[in-house]
Amino acid sequence: MHYAARALSARAQTSAELREKLKRRAARREDVDEVLRRLKDCGFLNDKRFAESFAAWRRENQGFGKARVVRDLMARRVAPALARQTADAAYESTDEIALIEKFLERKFRGKDLPSLLTQERNLAAAYRKLRGAGFSMGNSIRVLKRYAAEADRLEEMESAEET
Repeated sequence: MHYAARALSARAQTSAELREKLKRRAARREDVDEVLRRLKDCGFLNDKRFAESFAAWRRENQGFGKARVVRDLMARRVAPALARQTADAAYESTDEIALIEKFLERKFRGKDLPSLLTQERNLAAAYRKLRGAGFSMGNSIRVLKRYAAEADRLEEMESAEET
């Protein structure tokens, strides 16, 4: 119990993450379930609350898109259904276009974006960054079209890469 409390005080964790840590550390495997149950009963371990705060953090402070948040939550061993549900709720009233604009401003700070994105290589790199950050293909292309006429070709390039 002491180890679990110390681990949770260092960083918020999901039940599955903490279970793995405790399994590696516990002298008896049956103690792990008891410790997790007690932590949940006391309110110290709650995957839903963790997912909500994680999604809000990633959206507000890091400016990531919904798909990236879902992917990161599942990497942290949150149940897929809970990850999608939480991300949907966190991004429900968020304007993805505005989020993409802020992301591009931050990633290309100090650069003239319209002139930078006239080169196909830079345009493709910006598109990959947006997709990796979890933004939808349609909105990513819509925003990039504001900067470069060649953005129409991004869909063609992506489908060519998939085949």
